[in-house]
Amino acid sequence: MTMLEITNLHASVGDKPILKGLTLSVPAGEIHAIMGPNGAGKSTLANVLGGKPGYEVTAGSVTFRGEDLLALEPHERAAEGLFLGFQYPVEIPGVSNVQFLREALNAQRKARGEEPLSGGEFLKLAKDKAGLLKMDMEMLKRQVNVGFSGGEKKRAEMVQMGILDPAFAVLDETDSGLDIDALRIVGAGINSIMRSPDKAVLLITHYQRLLDVVKPDKVSILAGGRIVETGGPELALRLEAEGYDAVMA
Repeated sequence: MTMLEITNLHASVGDKPILKGLTLSVPAGEIHAIMGPNGAGKSTLANVLGGKPGYEVTAGSVTFRGEDLLALEPHERAAEGLFLGFQYPVEIPGVSNVQFLREALNAQRKARGEEPLSGGEFLKLAKDKAGLLKMDMEMLKRQVNVGFSGGEKKRAEMVQMGILDPAFAVLDETDSGLDIDALRIVGAGINSIMRSPDKAVLLITHYQRLLDVVKPDKVSILAGGRIVETGGPELALRLEAEGYDAVMA
């Protein structure tokens, strides 16, 4: 089953075209890494898929689990099973992680016609998922990302992904700002939460080090707003050894 199908996607920010005919297919069960030079359109792709305001799709289509993704509002995309992990997770002063995550999960459950989790049920779930990411529950009682280090923000975001349990995750440079230990924890978290025949991941990264842990099924190079090459994990190793110019030449 195809989880995500992108066909000839064009998108602009303001008056500036960024995506220029991007085509990509991600089947269920696949972890697909996207690599590319700065300014290639990687974060724009993530934000378009998530429905972030300010990104205008001017041509093309995106189908998610057989449905027109671009016709859905961001909260509807989330309820359908799409998760967007940010390159720079935002702080939300005055709102605890536990409060935020319980409201988010129960809003999605309601949209799917499911019963909300009780406080006790949610806390048990949150404790289990926090344990996967080696995060103390006391951290989840703090305000969302306020005072967190870069690594703590990324781990908290992976706990959020574990609790929401999406069908498809778009992870925009999840390895940004992580030291070696945090990278291994986050990478193991991605594998434990999303490595499944009925899920898929679009993993945007600059570096091989995260792919050493997550081990993608396919790797694509995004350059100039388009996918210019797709291959297996060995493509990422070539990029690491030779650089983008040499590989794309």
